[in-house]
Amino acid sequence: MRSLAPNGLARAAVRFKPASFAGTFVALMMSALIVAACGILLETGARASVPAERYARAPVVVAADQSVRLVADSIDGPEETVYPLPDTARVDVGLAAKASRAQGAEAAMPDFTFPVRQGSGALAGHGWGSHAFTGTALSAGAAPRTGEVVLDATTARTAKADVGDTVALETAVGRTDFRVSGLAKAGEGDTAAAGAAGAAGAAAGGKATAWFADAEAPALAGHPGKADAIAVLAADGADTNALAAAVEKSLAGSGAQVHTGDGRGEAEERGLAYAKETLLGLGSQFGGIATLVAVFTAAGTVALSVGQRTREFALLRAVGATPRQVRRAVATEALLVAPLAGLVGCLPGIALARWWFGQLKDRGAIPEAVDLHVSWIPLLAAVGTGLLAALGSGWLAGRRPAKIKPGQALTEASVERLRPGVIRTVLGLGALAGGAVFAGVASSAAGDNAANASLGVFMLAVALLGPLVARLCAALFGLLLRGGGASAALAAANSRTNARRLASAITPIVLAMAFASTLVFMHTSESQIASEQLRDGITADHVVTDPAGLPTGSADRAARAPGVDAAVSLLDTQVLVRVESGGETTLQGAATQGISGSGAQLAKVQDLDVRSGSLDRVGAGRIAIDKTLATSAKVKVGDKLPLHLPDGTEARPEVVAVYGRGLGLAAVTMDRASLAGHVTSAFDSTLLVRGGDAKPLAALGEVTDASGYAVEQNVDRELGAWANYTMAAVLGGFAVIAAVNTLVMTVLDRRRELATLRLVGSTRRQVLHMLHWESLLVSVAGVALGTTIAMITLTPMMRGLTGESPHIPPLLYATFAATAVSLGLLAVTLPARAALRDREA
Repeated sequence: MRSLAPNGLARAAVRFKPASFAGTFVALMMSALIVAACGILLETGARASVPAERYARAPVVVAADQSVRLVADSIDGPEETVYPLPDTARVDVGLAAKASRAQGAEAAMPDFTFPVRQGSGALAGHGWGSHAFTGTALSAGAAPRTGEVVLDATTARTAKADVGDTVALETAVGRTDFRVSGLAKAGEGDTAAAGAAGAAGAAAGGKATAWFADAEAPALAGHPGKADAIAVLAADGADTNALAAAVEKSLAGSGAQVHTGDGRGEAEERGLAYAKETLLGLGSQFGGIATLVAVFTAAGTVALSVGQRTREFALLRAVGATPRQVRRAVATEALLVAPLAGLVGCLPGIALARWWFGQLKDRGAIPEAVDLHVSWIPLLAAVGTGLLAALGSGWLAGRRPAKIKPGQALTEASVERLRPGVIRTVLGLGALAGGAVFAGVASSAAGDNAANASLGVFMLAVALLGPLVARLCAALFGLLLRGGGASAALAAANSRTNARRLASAITPIVLAMAFASTLVFMHTSESQIASEQLRDGITADHVVTDPAGLPTGSADRAARAPGVDAAVSLLDTQVLVRVESGGETTLQGAATQGISGSGAQLAKVQDLDVRSGSLDRVGAGRIAIDKTLATSAKVKVGDKLPLHLPDGTEARPEVVAVYGRGLGLAAVTMDRASLAGHVTSAFDSTLLVRGGDAKPLAALGEVTDASGYAVEQNVDRELGAWANYTMAAVLGGFAVIAAVNTLVMTVLDRRRELATLRLVGSTRRQVLHMLHWESLLVSVAGVALGTTIAMITLTPMMRGLTGESPHIPPLLYATFAATAVSLGLLAVTLPARAALRDREA
C-alpha cells in the first residue's frame, strides 16, 4: 500500500500525465500574473505619496481639504466616500497670522501660485513672501511692492526689461503695467512649482517666473483673501510634531488641514489625489473582475485536469485506495503545482504592473514623483489565490469519484454524467438573475458600477452553468453540423456527450469576448455620439485656442473685428454634481463651460439642442445642463441643482435650460463670472466666433474652423480611451490564452479516442476535420455568448448615458470574432497533428 501514499500518487500523476499538469501550470501562472499586477497597482494607489518640493524647507504646511466627503448610512454604520476636487481648494490668508502665533513657529507665509501671461509667453506667478521657504534670492533691485514685480533673469531678457523698467503682464484682473523692482534667481521650490500654475506654468517650462507683493498677489490670482496654502517655518530647536500640533490647535474650527512629511507633497501636488483614484480604481474595480475571471478560469482548468483522470481514480478505488487517500492525492497535486506556478507568474505580473504604471505616468495620469510600490503582499495574495483556487476546484472535481463505489466510479468514468450538481445549478441561475437586475440598474446615467457588476455576475453565471450552456450550444449547433458530412456529425455527437469538456473550452472564450467587447464598444459608442454632438454643436465659423490660455478680453477684441456677428469665450473646467445611482447618492464629475457672453450670444456659436427652458436666462445663480445629467440628478427646469464648484465651494444654482448635446460639448453651462474665482487659471481656453475673417483673430491664438476643432477634441478623447483598450487587451488576452490552453489539454487527453477512430477506419484527414468542427463549435458558441453578455450589459448603460444603442464597428467586431476562431483552430490542429503522428509512428 506504500505506492498508494498520497504524495506518491501525486508525484506519479505529475510524472505520467505531464500534459494535464502543464496546462494546469499555465492557467495558474496566468492567474497569478493578473492578480499580482492588479494587486501591485492597488497597493501603489493606497501608499502613493510625493516628497515635498516647493515646501521642502517648510516643516509644516496648512492647506484646505482637497476633496469632498459624502457620508451615507450603511449596514456597518456611517460610511464616508471621498471625491477629489477638480481644482485647488484654498484657505483664508488671515490664517497665516494665527499660525505664526503658534508655539514653536518662527513665521507663517501665505503661498500663491497662478498663471501670468507676458505677450505670447506664459509665466508662473507667486507672492514674494514665498522666497523665505523656496530659496529664491534677489540678484538685483529690491522686493516688490504694490504695482511692482520681480522677474527671473531669463524672463527679463525675453521682455528686454531691467530694474526700473515697466512690463505689461496679464493676470486674472486683466492687462496691467508693472514696474520691475528687481531680478531674482528662482530657488528649487519655485522651479518645482512652476507646473502648478496650470497650463501656463507648464508652458513656462518651470523657468519663467514673476513675483508680486503678497498684499496684491491674491487679487492677481483671482482669489482675493485666499491663499493656496500657508507655509509655517519652525523656530530654532522646535520639534516638527509639536509645532504641527500647536498650529492645528491655533486653527481649530477653520477646516484647514495641517501637513508634515510627505503630506506636504500631497498639499502641493493636487494630481496625487487623481492618481490614487486611478490606481485604486484599476486595482479594485478592474482588479476585482480580473481576479474573478482569472480564478474561475484557473479553477476550470484544474477541474478539467482532475476530471480527465476520473478513470484513474476509479481504478485506484477498485484496488483498495480509500476516499481520503484520493482526496489527499488531489490536494497534494495542487500543492506541487500551484505555488511554483504562482511564483513564476508573479515575475511577469511585476513586469506588467511596471509597464502599466509607466504608461499611466507618461500620459500624465500619475505625477512623476510617484513611484511604483512592489511588496510581498500582492505577490503572496497572487500565489495564495491560485493555491486556494486549485485546492477548491480539485476537491470539488475529485469529491464524487473519491466518494462513490469503485464499480460506479468506473461506469461514470466511461460515460459523462448528464445532470450537473443541484447546488451549482441553483447558484448559476441566481447569478443569472442577479446579472439581469444589475443590467437594469445600469440603465441610469450614473450606472457604471452597476454595469461592471452586471458583467462580473454574468461571467460567474456562465462559469457555474457551463455544462448546461455547453449542452445547449451543442444541441443547437449540432443541428447545423449534421449537414456537414460525417466529420461534422461526429463532432456534434461528441459535443453533446462531453458537455463538461466542451464547457471548459467555451467559458474562457465567453469571458474574453464579453469583457473585451464591453470595454471597447463602450468607448466606441461614447466616442461616436460625442463626435456627432460636437460636429453638430459647433456652429461658429472660427475657433481660437491657446494651450496657455487666451489673452484677457479676447471675446471683446474679437467682437470688434470687422464682420463678426458674435464672439463668446469659454472657460472650461469641471464641477461635481450630486446624482442618484441605484438609490445611492454620489458625486459625478461634469464637464463645465463658463461663457463670457449671454445665452443668446452662445446660441449663435453653439447649438446645444435645447430641449426645455431657455439659454437666455443663464447668468449668476442660473445654469443650463445636459438632459442625461438632469435625469441622473433628478432635476428639471426650475429646480435647484446641488453641486460643488471646482474648488469645492457648494452652490445650488437654478436650472433654466436642459439640452441634449452635453456628451460632445459640456454637461453644464454657466456664466463665466461664477466660475472664474474658483479655478486656478482664469484664462479662457476656447473662443468661438461667428462671422468675420480668421486673419484678425490670429493675434489671439491658433485659429481653426469647426471641423478642425472637432478633430482636435476627438484626438484628446482617443487618448483618454487608452485605459479601456489596455484593460480589454490584458484580460481578454489572458482569457484567450486560457482558452487555447484548455483546448490543447483536451486534445492531448483524447489521444486514445483519436487512435480508436483511426483503427475503425477513419482517415487522418477525417479525424482532423472532426476536431476542426468541434473547435468551430466551441469558438462560435463562445463568441455568441460573450457578445450576448456584452450587449445585455452595454445596451441599458448606453441608452441611459446617450439615449441610443451601442455603436459596434463591424470590422472591429469581426476582428475579435476571427481572432477567437483562428486561435481555437490553431490550438486544436497543432496538438492533434502531433497526437496522430505519434500514434502512426
